Amino acid sequence: MPLRSRSRTCSRPRSRTRTFLYYGLLLGLLLGAGLLPATAATAADNGTWGVFPTPAAGAAMTDRAYFFHQGTAGSTLSDSVTLLNSSDRELTFQVFATDAVNTPAGGAFALLPVETRPKDVGAWITLAPETASTVTVPAKGRKDIPFTVKVPADATPGDHVGGIVALGTAVEGVQQDGKVQVGVKRSVGARLYFRVPGPVTAGLSVEDVRVSRSAPLLPWIRNARATVSYALVNRGNVVVEPEVTVSAEGLFGRKVLDRPARGLKLSLLPGQRIELTEPWPDAPQSDRVTVRIRAGAAGHPDLLPEAETEFIAVPWPAVGLLLVLAGAAATVWALRRRRHAEGERQEPVADLAGTR
Repeated sequence: MPLRSRSRTCSRPRSRTRTFLYYGLLLGLLLGAGLLPATAATAADNGTWGVFPTPAAGAAMTDRAYFFHQGTAGSTLSDSVTLLNSSDRELTFQVFATDAVNTPAGGAFALLPVETRPKDVGAWITLAPETASTVTVPAKGRKDIPFTVKVPADATPGDHVGGIVALGTAVEGVQQDGKVQVGVKRSVGARLYFRVPGPVTAGLSVEDVRVSRSAPLLPWIRNARATVSYALVNRGNVVVEPEVTVSAEGLFGRKVLDRPARGLKLSLLPGQRIELTEPWPDAPQSDRVTVRIRAGAAGHPDLLPEAETEFIAVPWPAVGLLLVLAGAAATVWALRRRRHAEGERQEPVADLAGTR
């Protein structure tokens, strides 16, 4: 589940407490990910605390929403992250660096949980020794934490994305999960983009286009509904911001769906695959339809992959009802013919009996 960090506690003997940092990091991370409007100063802020690049010396606020760095393989660079406590009490955090991913459904930006060992840029980051345990920030105060990024000698060219996260140690709520009580902890993280120079390639593919439909019992009484599902895969080594065009044609090339290109408002990270859906509230009731998904990416005009699928729209409930009615009518007609034929065979016998 995205957007939450949770720890399980149970009153049973020998129970263990486990802390889960889910792929999203609550409202603060949504702000930091650019999924909700945010100013540069509150790029990753949940209203109680924030995480962002340390402002320049003498400046109260930062002009950087995220960390953006570039370095060749084998190089080392330094920076600093700031934890800002906006509350009236001191707060204690577990601070760590990790890798970024897209959530499989929907493609939201997310950071791996604290229990998952980073393998990419998150593993390149070394925080100041004071973060080895926990970091306490006074009320209405801030804490600047230096860190270094050491790029491996065999680092691949392209974009590497991660983040620095502040996980609150306080349990801020309890939920029931079966027989176990779940303590909820909040987290806030700031993105970190790192580019290793070298050959870079933007790659994007559209895959697994499919359509699921639900039609009314009687056609044309109300609209049929459909959902177009598809996957986008970043096959390159740089971050892309995809946009999609959705269209569909019926028999004889008749246009039954035409939605112009629109940005998805997400950053698709290298190597990530996401599943997306497109609602279609007025799908055809009866037709042979070809659905086409075409993708593009901002800043990459030559990147235009597409994929399609076909389906036959048939109002099966209505067809079934018509078949039942037709079968009933045929049965009645056959019975009437049979009775008529039997009556005709009985007439000569009646005449013969009348002549005696």
